[in-house]
Amino acid sequence: MLFKKLLRTMGQYKAQFISMVIMIGLGIGVFVGFNMEWVSIIENTDYVYEKTNFSDYRIVSETGFSKDAVSKISKIDGVDAASRFISVNVDVKDRPGDLISLAVTENFAVSSFMVMSGEEYDPTSKDGIWLSDQYAAENDFKVGDELVLKYGTMEISGKIKGLIKASEFLICLIDDTQIMPNFKQFGFAYISPAMYETVMPFVIYPQINVLSDLDKDGFTEKVYSALDDNPLIVPKDDVISYSEAMGEADEGKTMGVILPVVFLLIAVLTMITTMHRLTSKEKTQIGTLKALGFHDKKIMFHYTSYALMIGILGSAVGIGIGYFLAWFIMNPKGSMGTYLDLPEWRLPMPWFCVAVIIAVIILLTVIGFFSVRKHLQGTAAEALSPDIPQNIKSLAIEKLGLFDKASFGVRWNLRDSMRHKSRTLMSLLGVMGCTMIIIATLGMADTLNAFLDIYYDNSTFYASRIFINENADRSSREAVVTEYEGDWNGSISIQIDGEAYLLDIYHLDHKLIRFPDGKDKIIDLGDDGAYLCRRIADQYGLSAGDTVTINPYGSDEQYTLKIAGVVGSLSKNISMTTAYADSVGIAYNIDYVYTTTAKDDIAPSDIIKSVQTKESIIESFNAIMDLLDTMVTLLLIAAIILGVVVLYNLGVMSYTERYREMATLKVLGFRDNKIGRILIGQNLWVSVIGTLLGIPLGIWILDYLLHALAGDYEMELIIKPLSYLWSAAITLGVSLIVSIMISRKNKKIDMVEALKGTE
Repeated sequence: MLFKKLLRTMGQYKAQFISMVIMIGLGIGVFVGFNMEWVSIIENTDYVYEKTNFSDYRIVSETGFSKDAVSKISKIDGVDAASRFISVNVDVKDRPGDLISLAVTENFAVSSFMVMSGEEYDPTSKDGIWLSDQYAAENDFKVGDELVLKYGTMEISGKIKGLIKASEFLICLIDDTQIMPNFKQFGFAYISPAMYETVMPFVIYPQINVLSDLDKDGFTEKVYSALDDNPLIVPKDDVISYSEAMGEADEGKTMGVILPVVFLLIAVLTMITTMHRLTSKEKTQIGTLKALGFHDKKIMFHYTSYALMIGILGSAVGIGIGYFLAWFIMNPKGSMGTYLDLPEWRLPMPWFCVAVIIAVIILLTVIGFFSVRKHLQGTAAEALSPDIPQNIKSLAIEKLGLFDKASFGVRWNLRDSMRHKSRTLMSLLGVMGCTMIIIATLGMADTLNAFLDIYYDNSTFYASRIFINENADRSSREAVVTEYEGDWNGSISIQIDGEAYLLDIYHLDHKLIRFPDGKDKIIDLGDDGAYLCRRIADQYGLSAGDTVTINPYGSDEQYTLKIAGVVGSLSKNISMTTAYADSVGIAYNIDYVYTTTAKDDIAPSDIIKSVQTKESIIESFNAIMDLLDTMVTLLLIAAIILGVVVLYNLGVMSYTERYREMATLKVLGFRDNKIGRILIGQNLWVSVIGTLLGIPLGIWILDYLLHALAGDYEMELIIKPLSYLWSAAITLGVSLIVSIMISRKNKKIDMVEALKGTE
């Protein structure tokens, strides 16, 4: 009998029941989805790192390492394996604009790859190329095809033996100027040491990759001692394929805390209000069951099971939403699929997600338990008696003369809001949550668009960037600059207090590169000092007028630099002009040349290693914008669902609570339209206040996320006026539509039934 009544109760309060299931489902779904995402990133990347022997340290020297050097490193206590390694960017013949990062590892037990199709790796092959499967798929290459690569004027020809994935290129970027991989124009490949020694007139390995469990300080000390030198040592934490992957995991972890809290908090608070109102409405039914002889425990179990069913069904819906959300992000065609080049896309359910789901179900059940418990106190006769309306004290505002001059609808809504504070608060929180998500979402799009405008449309004016061969002499480098009328810069690896950074020295006669000042202006570098990127300035608490001491790797020299300013940068670096570098005495070389000459018009040369176009960088950002558009759409839909569900649920509750009052108004001669306007007016008041409170909250959330998740890109929070208008318009529009839907219910009020109860 009670089970049938449970089904009838669910049907009678289906709006509240369905809305609560949706709210719990959204909260759990977002929590499960984002936490599955970051756990999946860690597990799937760890699998690749282990299978391909991702190195823990990279020892770097521009002059290269001998076999004796790698032998000394291998003998260090605590080193498991070591290998000489090289990776250089080369052009793809007959494919203008395409670049391949060509890698060689002497020891396949270090920094190797996984063969996805084709032949296994052969270290003795003199014509085999193992090519990135993503690049092959984007450019219609297959196993057995001939591939011709160009390094300056030299051609490297071979047959594609296999299609691969490699942890060293897990995030396949040309350099830090490119944010997203673009396999249409840039990929990677491996050849054997045998082929490398055959095709190259000279053999150089500028890197030793090492597997070791030693900490950085201990490892560094032993390397310096073994080599009797101070080469640059880069731990895996500073390598893009590791640091950025772990950064994505950290971002997912942060998002897995923030967004679900918004949904679950509103859902739980709404559940408290809903169950309280539902049991109050069912008070007479509870009294009837007591009068029929049902024990309190059975009645309590009956109404508690209503909350339990909401928890179970909501959790089931949430798990489905969570898996869909995680799959949407973590699949080969999803947002992570365009960033991480993974062989597997497993979606494990974290154990703590199961614990949270169980805790939510228990919490909802407890809410149901305490909601019905107070109505079971006393006798059946007391339970059958209707609730006596509480005495309402006069509002402070009522003592003002303005209150009496207000319209009836305004006075009625003010009193009703104060009488039902919990319902009003829940509506306010729902509107705030909706507005917060919308303003943060639109602000994120505005911020990224402004970021791209500042760093590329307003700061870079070159068409091509020429990479100079490391072995080129000074006069040859200068000849390239002269021939293509370019600007140029040299990069030096430095350290500050043991931390590795880049020193970029620029010669910008043509001003093809300019610098954002960290705010909203573009500046040229002056000759009066060095310019720190914002992250270094914040890390060491430095500003214009201070000094900083740097130490180039491989040198005992130290230089004290005057800080002329702080600029925005995509990498952790210090920038200065050649004039200031000369005044300080820093030696440098020409590594990159920036020119307005199109890549096709740059002749092959032994001096030129490769050429990158600005268009290839912009294309990678187009991929970001496509992903952003998708994420914006999803978050806007989630925000609208949140607003609709909360407002509709509480609106129906408000309608139920004021059923007798609206019937009284109808008896007094108020028309349906007038009553509807009163109902709409109250919801709009709450929505306006919620919108005004939600906008600054959304700005705060976005600012926090930018610093926590996108600090490496040094983005400035920017929200356009149109985004504020859209946020308010969407939120108030949702509120208005829901209010109209609720207000139409007053046409169905049965005045006799509503007023015939005992007072």
